[in-house]
Amino acid sequence: MSLSMWTIYDHPLDDPDHYVARRFEIDNGIMRTDDTMRSEELIPLREIFMRQGLVPLARNDNDEPQIVETWL
Repeated sequence: MSLSMWTIYDHPLDDPDHYVARRFEIDNGIMRTDDTMRSEELIPLREIFMRQGLVPLARNDNDEPQIVETWL
């Protein structure tokens, strides 16, 4: 059984016109999946995750600078 987490990026280099949410699976390590969502604004992504009952984690100072937050 694995745990999913979504990380929201602020206009990453591979999609500089959008906020991008990427799903990762945590099992015996962290593996990026092909699941992504994009939006021109941050709030719609947050609303999607809130409606799913996910909880936001603030970014860590050691995170990549484009990371806004992660949702579990």
